[in-house]
Amino acid sequence: MDSQSRTVPAKSEQNSTNESLPHTAASRAPADFEGAIRRSQDYLLSIQKPEGYWVGELMVDSTLVSDMVAYHHWDDSVDPEWQRKAVNHLFSMQLPDGGWNIYYGGPAEVNATIKAYLALKLAGVPVTDPRMLRAREVALNLGGVPRMNTFSKLYLALLGLFPWEYVPTIPCEVLLIGKWFHVNFWDMSNWSRAMLVPLAIINHFKPTRPPRNQVTLDELYPQGFHERDLALPPDPERFSLRNFFLWLDRVHKFAEVFAQHGIHPFRKSALKKAEKWMLERFEGSDGLAAIFPAMLNSIIALKALGYANDNPILQREWRELKRLQHETENDVRIEPCFSPVWDTAIVSICLRESGIPAEHPQLKKAADWLMGKEIRFRGDWQYKNPAKVEPSGWVFEYENKWNPDVDDTAMVLLALRLVPTDDPKKRDECFQRGLKWMMTFQCRDGGWAAFDKDCTKNILEKVPFADHNAMLDPECADITARILELLGYEGYDRNHPQIKTALEYIRRRQEEDGSWYGRWGVNYIYGTWQVLRGLRALNIDMNQPWLLKARNWLESVQRPDGGWGERCNTYDDPVFKGQGPSTASQTAWALMGLCAFDDPHRESIRRGIEYLVRTQNADGSWTEHETTGTGFPKVFYLKYDMYRNAWPLLALATYRRICNGAKERANSTVTTKPVPRPALTETATSSGE
Repeated sequence: MDSQSRTVPAKSEQNSTNESLPHTAASRAPADFEGAIRRSQDYLLSIQKPEGYWVGELMVDSTLVSDMVAYHHWDDSVDPEWQRKAVNHLFSMQLPDGGWNIYYGGPAEVNATIKAYLALKLAGVPVTDPRMLRAREVALNLGGVPRMNTFSKLYLALLGLFPWEYVPTIPCEVLLIGKWFHVNFWDMSNWSRAMLVPLAIINHFKPTRPPRNQVTLDELYPQGFHERDLALPPDPERFSLRNFFLWLDRVHKFAEVFAQHGIHPFRKSALKKAEKWMLERFEGSDGLAAIFPAMLNSIIALKALGYANDNPILQREWRELKRLQHETENDVRIEPCFSPVWDTAIVSICLRESGIPAEHPQLKKAADWLMGKEIRFRGDWQYKNPAKVEPSGWVFEYENKWNPDVDDTAMVLLALRLVPTDDPKKRDECFQRGLKWMMTFQCRDGGWAAFDKDCTKNILEKVPFADHNAMLDPECADITARILELLGYEGYDRNHPQIKTALEYIRRRQEEDGSWYGRWGVNYIYGTWQVLRGLRALNIDMNQPWLLKARNWLESVQRPDGGWGERCNTYDDPVFKGQGPSTASQTAWALMGLCAFDDPHRESIRRGIEYLVRTQNADGSWTEHETTGTGFPKVFYLKYDMYRNAWPLLALATYRRICNGAKERANSTVTTKPVPRPALTETATSSGE
C-alpha cells in the first residue's frame, strides 16, 4: 500500500465553497451552510491542547460529589471550603420536587437522591431546611434506603448507616477461581473487576467509621430496620438461580464470621492476591482502571489494609483522584474519567472529512499524539482473548495500559487512515497492528463488544451484588457497525468471513420498527445511525426493505424544529424511543444515518441541516444540555461535552459529500450500476487477511 494513500483528498472534497454543491442541492442548503462548516472548524482548532490532543469534559450526575463528601467524613479529612463548594454543587443539581436525577431532564432516582441527602446532612445542612424536607419526602416515596443498590449500601455501611449483614457479600476468593471453572473472575466485565476487587477487600475488613457529627439516616427507613425490608427479596419461584445465590450469600456471611477471626481456609491467600492484583494495575494507569469508582474504592481498600496516609502508593492514587475534580470559586464537580483519546480521534475525523488539508500542522500533531498512545502491552484482555496477536489497541483515557478497548481502537483507526503524518511508515505499521488486534475480538455470535471477547455469561447477573447493570460486556450493534465502517473504507470484501457473520449479527439485532439499540450512546438514534453508516461504507445496497425501514424510522421521529432528540428513559422503556428535545449531537447522528442513502434532496435532510446551521453559536460551537452518552444503561450516563461540537461538523461534511456525489451522478453519461460512495481519501484495497 502506498504510505501516502490515506492522506490525499478526493477531488470532489477539495473545493469547500458552495460551488462544490450541485445546483439543486445548493439551492436547498441553508445560505450560511459553508460558513457553518468554517466556523465549526475554526472553533475546534482553537480548543486543541498544545500537546496535540482534544479533550472535553465528561459531565455526570451528582453522585460522584456526594460520594466524595461521604468519603471525607469517613476518612475524617473534611476541608470546610471544599465542602462548601460541594454543597453548592449538590443544591444546584436538585430538582424542583426535591430529588436528584441521573440524567438531564430525568426523574428523581433513589440512589442519587439519598446520596445527595446524606452528603448535605453530613455537611451540616439542617434537616429542617425546606430543600432537605423535599428531598426526604422524595427519598421515602422512592422506597428509602432499602431500595438502594449494593454499592450504595456498602458506602452507607462504612459510615455505620446500614447493617453489614444485609450488604451482599463480595468474596475476594473469586480471584482464586481459575479459568477452568465455568464462571470465573475474568467473565466479569473489565470495569466490574476494577470496582469489585477493592470492594472485596473492604468487605473483608468492614472498616466502619461513624461520622463525628452522629448523622444517621433513620428517617429514610420506611419500616425501620426490619429484615423484610433490609434483606434482598427472593424470587417468587422457589428454585431459581437468584435464590441459589441468595442462599450462597448466607453461606458467605456465615464464613465471614470465622474469617474475622482468621479462621478461613482461603481468605488469607485471597486477600494477598486481591492486594497484588490491585497494586499491579496501578502501574501504567492514571489510577486503578483510570475511573472514579475504582480509584475511590482502591483508596478505601488501601487504608483498610493499613497503608498510611504518607505511603507513596496511596498518595499517588489520591493525586490521580484529585485530578478528576474541577474547583471554581463556589463549585466543585467531578469527572468519572478523562476522554482525550476518544475525543482526539473523533475531532480529527471531523476536521479531515470537512476539508481541513492533509498538511495542516495541527492535524499532524494530533496524529503523532494518537500514535504515541498505542498500547504495546498484553493487558487483561488476554484472559478472554488468548489469540497470538501482537499487542496493540488504545484506551479512552490518558494512561490505562491494562485496558485497551475495541471501541476506542476502532475510532482511532478511523482517524489514522485520514490524518497526515511526517512518518507514514510508522503510521501504517501502527494502523495494521491495531487492525489485526481489533479483529481478534469478534465474539461467537458475530458482534464486537467494548473491552473483552465473549464476556456474556448471564448467570453473573443473578449474583446479589450485580445490581449495577454492568457485570457483563455484551456485543452491541453500534461498536460492530463502527468496525464494519472501518473495514468498508479499507476495501474489505463483504464475503470476508468475519464481515459475513457481523452482518448476520446486525440483521438479528434490528428492532421491529427498523431501529437499532445503542449501547454506548443515547440510544436508538445512536445505534441506527452507526449501523446505517457502517453498512454504507461496505457499499451494501441501501435500497433493501430492511434498511429503508430504518430510514423511515429515523424520519418518523424527526422533531417539528427539524432536529432529533432522545432521552435516557428509552433504556427503561423503549416506548420513549426517538422522543426528547432536539440536540446537536443526536441531530447530527440522525442526519448521517439518512445520508447513508445518498439522497441529499430528501426533505428530512434539508430540515435537519437547517436546524444545525440555525442553532450554531456565533463562535462555531453548539449549545446542548441533554445527556447523550451512556455508561451503564439505567444506572449511569455521561454528557460528552465534545459531542455537541464535533458530530455536527461531521454531519455537515457528510451532507456536502453526498451532494457532490449527486452532482457527479447527474453529470455522468453512463450509469450502469450503483455509484459507490465518494471516498474522502484514496485507499488501496485490502484482501482482508
